[in-house]
Amino acid sequence: MARGQERRAARPRDDGDALRALARARTRVATLLTAAVVAIYFGFIGAVAFARPVLGWLVAPGLSLGIVLGAAVIVASWLLTWVYVRWANAHYDPALRSLRER
Repeated sequence: MARGQERRAARPRDDGDALRALARARTRVATLLTAAVVAIYFGFIGAVAFARPVLGWLVAPGLSLGIVLGAAVIVASWLLTWVYVRWANAHYDPALRSLRER
């Protein structure tokens, strides 16, 4: 088999392996970020269920710890979404574009 034919024959497998590796990386990042969101959310819900007096502590006049933590849950979700978008724009999308152009 000529050298060019070997390269063409091996290419679909290489592309498939690269695509599977990219999909695994995306799944790994998404799973990690989803686990972080779930831990933060259920941590807050657990605090509401089991540490209600603690959440009633006043941080400032008219502002309880529960309100601060509730807002922190929302902000944490935004930040984790930003982390995913930044990772996808920097790594996932260019790698996928490169695979499509082959």
